[in-house]
Amino acid sequence: MAKQDLVRCPWPGTDARMIAYHDTVWGVPEHDDRKLYAKLVLDGAQAGLSWRTILHRSEGYRKAFHDWNVERIARYGRKDVERLLADEGIIRNRAKVESAINNARAWLAVMEGGPGSFNDLLWKHVDHRTIVNPWRENAQVPASTPVSDALSKELKRAGFTFVGSTIVYAFMQAVGMVDDHLVGCWRKPGAGARYL
Repeated sequence: MAKQDLVRCPWPGTDARMIAYHDTVWGVPEHDDRKLYAKLVLDGAQAGLSWRTILHRSEGYRKAFHDWNVERIARYGRKDVERLLADEGIIRNRAKVESAINNARAWLAVMEGGPGSFNDLLWKHVDHRTIVNPWRENAQVPASTPVSDALSKELKRAGFTFVGSTIVYAFMQAVGMVDDHLVGCWRKPGAGARYL
């Protein structure tokens, strides 16, 4: 059987990039501090938009934000904001662009004087292991949880923006803090490959 015949969560639809993201990234535990920062920026950019829109611009974001060089992003000034607002490869929303820069500064503060690393700050909220949920259909998957509420509050206290509980829960799903692959999806832990 071919990979396109695997049983998946329904949200990727037939979009090849969405399917590849579902199959190789979404729900895979991420612990690299820079990749976690990049994912937080992308999830913040998604606010009010579809994930498909952001995923199809992820390469544009990587280029516009200097390969996610957080130290460099934290030094961005007014000219950089204007450069980003003119970049057609990203979502040109001033609040989201300024949030990415602000969050780089907050990330540096965490890395320099926080609980050890950005990874540690995040993953302690799930006891450093993935929460595997038993959802059978999309309607059961929550938009936020008490854990995402608590993490959202901590991120805001640390100076991060565009980190409401719904954005944070989507982030937690993406970086594998939460596994919300539906029961029956081939990516569900212990499922093995399941074909149509």
